[in-house]
Amino acid sequence: MVAAQKNKATATAVLLSAGSGTRFSGSRHKLLIQISGKSVFAWSLQNLLEAEFQQIIVVTGAVDLSDEINKATANCSNHQTDLCVVENKDWHDGMASSLQCGLAEAQRLGANSVVVGLADQPAVKPASWRRVANSQSPIAVATYNGVRGNPVRLHAELWPLLPTTGDEGARSLFKSHKDLLEEVACDGSAKDLDTTNDIDGLSKLLSK
Repeated sequence: MVAAQKNKATATAVLLSAGSGTRFSGSRHKLLIQISGKSVFAWSLQNLLEAEFQQIIVVTGAVDLSDEINKATANCSNHQTDLCVVENKDWHDGMASSLQCGLAEAQRLGANSVVVGLADQPAVKPASWRRVANSQSPIAVATYNGVRGNPVRLHAELWPLLPTTGDEGARSLFKSHKDLLEEVACDGSAKDLDTTNDIDGLSKLLSK
């Protein structure tokens, strides 16, 4: 069993941005869809940059996000963040492969915990990233009106237990290690852009 740390953990943020978004029927990849003046990916990365992590890992794959990353970092006032972009060449194998890609980079950077979020959830606020990162529990999950969402904090001792294939991330640990889990109440929303029907709802959330 992993004991909760007494001192504040130094977490590395991981933004998963590698999937193909096959359910989205728009003319472009869903992460490049413009909502309220910015792409979905730009909203997600901007919120993460504003959370002021020392280290951020962006996992890319199915679509080239380099221009969006360059624009977001150029407009960011926080110059203390070390942002690393990692390409998951096996993105077609599912989200688990992207998570493992991010964890491998986090391990290389010497991180003792990660806070993982999804790039197709642009309404996750900077404060939500920070609240989950500041949890003292080995597993922490953001909740919105009592419903679990993202981001999720994972201590390094639990990384070997995470799936390596398929589309499931840390959810399996919520049941197998529920004694280590803390739910962190957050503002904002973990609503994702799954289909074109989600655009209006996200537009309302992002205009608030």
